Amino acid sequence: MAVNRHQATHLDASAPLVLDTREVGRRPGTMRTVSRSVGAPSRTGLDLIAVLEGGELELDLRMESVVEGVLVSGTVTAEASGECSRCLEPLHQSVQVHLTELYAYPNSATVKTTEEDEVRRVQDDLIDLTEAVTEAIALELPLQPLCSEECAGLCAECGVRLAIAAPGHGHETIDPRWAALSAKFDGPSTENSTEDGALTSIEEK
Repeated sequence: MAVNRHQATHLDASAPLVLDTREVGRRPGTMRTVSRSVGAPSRTGLDLIAVLEGGELELDLRMESVVEGVLVSGTVTAEASGECSRCLEPLHQSVQVHLTELYAYPNSATVKTTEEDEVRRVQDDLIDLTEAVTEAIALELPLQPLCSEECAGLCAECGVRLAIAAPGHGHETIDPRWAALSAKFDGPSTENSTEDGALTSIEEK
């Protein structure tokens, strides 16, 4: 059975991406800034490139109290690691995502008039940025990361990186339609060997 992301839970106030909203209270217009470095709670990103678990996340955010909840805006910056989709070499890439997320109060009109999966919520005066940051980073990272736009990739025949291969690197290929004939005529002929052996025997006699 699937668990709804907004099912009642108790957030851990010490978790790296959980913020306490009590300093802004429920007074619309009250604002506080959040600038801190935290470790990514898990690997965040895509198959070929991601911010690794424990990787540093630089938060430069603003929490603002509004009528319906707490509006979080600002940037999250991190270093992603992965491999080039062409040559498979390791690479690193800076990523910065911009957040603008409303966390609604439990009994606000926003919560009452929207589906559960359509709005994030304040829980026990805490807000959890984990899901918002994870989604934003995944959308920002490239599906096919490259070590450089000019990356030539790997040789399809031997797998060597073309960037370090000798000039004019290539392989002689035989049309598969002729490969069988080539193998037949290049190999020793059993029939000819037998005939040669017979002639040799006759001559010796």
